[in-house]
Amino acid sequence: MDVEKIRARYGPEVAAALGTVWGKSKERAGGRTNLLLTHLLDTAAVAELLWDRFLAPSVRDAVDRVAGGPGRGRLFFMWLCGVHDCGKATPAHQRIWPEGGEAVRRVGLTWVEAAAAAGAKRSRWRHDWAGGLLVRESLRSAGWKAEQVDWAWPLVAGHHGMFPTLSNIQEPPFAKGQLRGRRLWRELQDAVLVEFTAEVGLAGLESTQPAVAPPRALQLVLSGFMVMADWIASDEKYFVGVDDLTRVSLDNARERAAKAWAELELRGGWGRLATPGSSAFRVRFGKRPRISQTMVTEAAWRMRSPGLLVVEAPMGEGKTEAALAAVEVLAARFGADGLFVGMPTQATCDPMFTRVRQWAEAIDPRLAAEVALLHGKRAFNKEWRALLGGSPDTSDRFAGVDEYGCEDDPYGLQGNRADQDRLAPAEWFLGSKRGLLASFAVGTVDQLLYAATRTRHVMLRMAGLAGKVVVLDEVHACDVYMSQFLQEALRWLGQARIPVVLLSATLPPASRHALVEAYLAGAASREEFPVTVPAPGGYPQVTTAWIEEETGKPRFHSAAAKGWRGDLPVRVTVVPESIPGPRASLRDRDARRAAADTAVVRLLEHELAQGGTALVIRNTVDRAQSLYDSVQARFGSARVRLLHAQFTVSERADLTQDCLHLLGPDRPASRGETTIIIATQLAEQSFDVDADLLITDLAPIDLLLQRIGRLHRHADTWRPAPLREPQVFVTGFQPRGAREPAFSYADTKIYGTHLMLRAAALLPVQAGDLAGTAAPAPDTLAGARIWQVPSVVPSLVKQAYDDDPSLLPEAWRAAGEAAAEEHRGEQRVRAETARELLLTRHGEHELPTLAGLHYGGASSGDSEDQMRVAVRDGDESVEVILVVQEAEGEPYRTLGGRPLSANGDVAAELLDEVLGSAVRLPVSLTRDAQSLSPLAAWHGHPWLHHSRALVLDASQRALLGSVELRYEKKAGLRKKRLA
Repeated sequence: MDVEKIRARYGPEVAAALGTVWGKSKERAGGRTNLLLTHLLDTAAVAELLWDRFLAPSVRDAVDRVAGGPGRGRLFFMWLCGVHDCGKATPAHQRIWPEGGEAVRRVGLTWVEAAAAAGAKRSRWRHDWAGGLLVRESLRSAGWKAEQVDWAWPLVAGHHGMFPTLSNIQEPPFAKGQLRGRRLWRELQDAVLVEFTAEVGLAGLESTQPAVAPPRALQLVLSGFMVMADWIASDEKYFVGVDDLTRVSLDNARERAAKAWAELELRGGWGRLATPGSSAFRVRFGKRPRISQTMVTEAAWRMRSPGLLVVEAPMGEGKTEAALAAVEVLAARFGADGLFVGMPTQATCDPMFTRVRQWAEAIDPRLAAEVALLHGKRAFNKEWRALLGGSPDTSDRFAGVDEYGCEDDPYGLQGNRADQDRLAPAEWFLGSKRGLLASFAVGTVDQLLYAATRTRHVMLRMAGLAGKVVVLDEVHACDVYMSQFLQEALRWLGQARIPVVLLSATLPPASRHALVEAYLAGAASREEFPVTVPAPGGYPQVTTAWIEEETGKPRFHSAAAKGWRGDLPVRVTVVPESIPGPRASLRDRDARRAAADTAVVRLLEHELAQGGTALVIRNTVDRAQSLYDSVQARFGSARVRLLHAQFTVSERADLTQDCLHLLGPDRPASRGETTIIIATQLAEQSFDVDADLLITDLAPIDLLLQRIGRLHRHADTWRPAPLREPQVFVTGFQPRGAREPAFSYADTKIYGTHLMLRAAALLPVQAGDLAGTAAPAPDTLAGARIWQVPSVVPSLVKQAYDDDPSLLPEAWRAAGEAAAEEHRGEQRVRAETARELLLTRHGEHELPTLAGLHYGGASSGDSEDQMRVAVRDGDESVEVILVVQEAEGEPYRTLGGRPLSANGDVAAELLDEVLGSAVRLPVSLTRDAQSLSPLAAWHGHPWLHHSRALVLDASQRALLGSVELRYEKKAGLRKKRLA
């Protein structure tokens, strides 16, 4: 900067102040004071690189429209990001660092320390809030329109993660002007904004005024990129302090930003994606598209604006490939630069991560290395760790910029930056709250739901979703609590014009309507936006919805297609089970459990007399383990497998692959052999097995249909003659003649009586069928009915979820109404509880700005665990790592017997084995598990420092509270209550 011109323009006092007021202390700027103007320009230079090399075309186009037309958004974006820290030109900030504070005092910038200290303590008035006030006043003085000022100042005031109200940013009267400053301070504040604006290349503050005010979703996106630019420009490794005003310039800032960008290896997605041709599907997936997959891509082509695309198709129809094909169409048409795929669980994320990497590589070989895996246990994923090239997952080593810029809060990259073998996204994206900023990401649906919570730095998550196509698989798995966050997220995505693809095999029509309505309400910027969503009237089916740009009216397209194969006549038979009452003794319960296991063993003996494959699904781990013992005793262990969530990570992965091998599409020829897999609900989702026979506990009808989707999945599989017609045996409940059926306590706790009753009413056994008879013996088969699958799926789901009481037999209706009322009450409470944590309160969706978005404070903490609890109702299970210690004081060993040390030190060659010994405890033990902690040597370990250890004795047992736990390789974690 030309200091002489500055002196001539403002006088020597202001010039001296500009050359002294600091933006980063020596301790946070590589040992040299960083002037405030330097940091503002550094941030603007980073923003310029974000615009040129990172922002999606759709985001750039949106900012161009705000700024006044093509090409105008770039400078405006630079200016907006750079102005974020102007509030540091106040006593409130300058007094915090003693050395810097003394320097500014010497050039005539003074304050009364007692008043300033008291004001700061009482009001927590900080430089971000001060910046909001200064920008608001300066822009109003420069002639900005009120509606433009009103949206701009909250971005500055909220750049540390929470948006205050207008009253929050006012300097409190009791501070007596000692937080903002007077006289020379006011001149300095004007000069900072004017000189920064001029150096960026704009004529003056009046010329920065945008043409139109952006919608709130775009404001949140801009806020997120402002934070991103600030965090990068605050990295002392690349932005060492500049304390000489003559060396402060945009050109110098550009050199520093370019070096940082290259060293951090930041990059965007595919840019403007070429329009996919007719052969794209075959190139990506190595096969021709099915009719339903073509229907989905054609629906994407029909959309005239970014919108919502809902795909409902049977299990095994190829929804994932259809969705990815649609993503290419939507990205090419609407300027998206990447993808986020949200899955219901961590277990379903991992295989999807592999599939998305393969798809991305087929588009461009370099893209596979840009796919991030986002869930709390990704450190246990071997593929992810291999892609990191041996460097640790740094998710907790990256934080944001601290509030004042001088506390010990690291925000840069320390130590090993990259490895030659690293094939994962830039480490910067692995930082806390940053994962969605990676151009391609696969994670739990929670990652999307976090963007709908009133939490600190939520703007980073929304910025990460901007410019992407969002795909959410198995959306039916979101319960009423999670659905509140999903609908809130869809509102923001709709307003941000982010295309969304939703996938489900069993989506109730009411849920489809609610999701479409939420997206359109957001796109229309309306609190309420009732619409009539057309029903496609077939299966597979697709529904698209968008807002017409010219008229603001909703538009829809719906279609149905024939599935890739015809209906299967599935014979559904009930196997009644005697259910113990609430006061039954332990002995009685054990006897009934043994009888139920025996009934299933007899059924398997009969149905598999000529060999074949059977999948048995139990609703709880202890039922699955009990049945496994009985089945193994009868059939031997060679072709019997047990799969549930309480195996170690390593053994569960191996068992899953083994099950896919035994029952998967490429299973070996085994004519005359018998294979039995006993599983829990893990078999409902993303479990590509093909069983000849299914035996399952009763579950809500959509989940029951998901299980049926594992039956006769592939048409060309050889099957024994008795099993060539698909059969399902439903057990786990007790039909009781003229009375409503009895369900186990565990099942009603998991699913609720209401949905279980309605599922039972759709099965062959109803009250009238057994009227006047005694309760059937456990091994009695009761009736049979043929379901034409998959065409019957929409009808069954609709009947189960539309709450029509006539579905239930007359004798059940009193119990059914009581269960329905209880269900409605529980749903209301859960929905209301979720709404308290939503990003936007009811009635505030039409507000024009982000001011006060965080009024009342953040709704949860910042950690992954705290965030997950916020968006998922109910208790969270705890994951622990199993180690063995034969006697107190003895060295620890891995679960496989390999030695560690007395403190638990883990050699590099043992890390995979130790991480693979993680197991999820039953939810009932969550409270007791809080007493567990990492081993002494794990504190500070890059992979293990957050991992609790469960120490087993020589017989692989441990006592946790009043429960004895025992780990068995083939049965997993068993529990036995001692008291």
